[in-house]
Amino acid sequence: MTCAVADALALEQKLKAQAYGLGFDLVGIAALGPMETSAAFDAWLEKGYAGDMAYLERGAEKRRDSRLPFPDARSAIVVGLDYGGREPSGPVARYARGDDYHEVMTSKLTELHRWLELETGHPIAGKPYVDTGPILERDLARRAGLGWFGKNTNLVNPRLGSFFFIGSLLVDLDLEPDVPFEIDRCGSCTRCLDACPTDAFVEPRVLDATRCISYLTIELKGEIPEHLHEGVGSSIYGCDICQEVCPYNVKFARELKEPAFRIREALRGKDAIALAQDIIEMEEAEFREAFRKSPMKRAKLSGLRRNSVVVLANASGAS
Repeated sequence: MTCAVADALALEQKLKAQAYGLGFDLVGIAALGPMETSAAFDAWLEKGYAGDMAYLERGAEKRRDSRLPFPDARSAIVVGLDYGGREPSGPVARYARGDDYHEVMTSKLTELHRWLELETGHPIAGKPYVDTGPILERDLARRAGLGWFGKNTNLVNPRLGSFFFIGSLLVDLDLEPDVPFEIDRCGSCTRCLDACPTDAFVEPRVLDATRCISYLTIELKGEIPEHLHEGVGSSIYGCDICQEVCPYNVKFARELKEPAFRIREALRGKDAIALAQDIIEMEEAEFREAFRKSPMKRAKLSGLRRNSVVVLANASGAS
């Protein structure tokens, strides 16, 4: 092994140690280039499965090749941050109970970028992506060895399950990539598909978002179709059902350790009925204060009220 190769390997090892030190639970390195699922993603959009999420159609050319969103990039550092799959079920999906993960992860990735520049002794062009920009981050994560695509479309890690966020730091630096995760470990299991109360899965790994509870309670602009009310059940924001039943989560999901994701006061100790009643009675100013820095702001107070009406109707048997 040459000195240059030894130095490069040492940098990757130190980089991963630093990422773990910042609180990330997974880290891998991916080579950039054409993305494996871009054609399937284009076909998914064409079939209308994205519903109102027209923003997913932007930057199609860049989405198909991960070298294009940030032109100077040569490598992707891909990370996973667990959000506590052992937390109890509730009317709000686990990922949304604390602070906005976009901000939490972007801050950590920015800190990792600064460390990389200090470690190498020179400026490095780089940009963090956390559900932003035309990046197929699941593709990068699989390419970085972090897991495989489960039948519920989530990335599944064999030691962690799927209750984690994915983020990427694209950098103008040649790094030794990790071995991609090539094995499908779902086997014949269909628990996630069978458990969906709105039958949102067209087939394994194909989700019709317009029937998904997460889409209906977060992204949908209009009223929730009446024939899907019963399936929404007690969900006010998001849904974890297809993850909860996954054997990898049943066995490997972890306790919540990231302080930023701890449940906020406005949600603590409230079942679906109590929370729905609170939301319906909230004023805008109260909502902004109670959900400051929360991802739940995405649905706006009007969307959460709409969801709450459905939940209360389901509870009373009137839906």
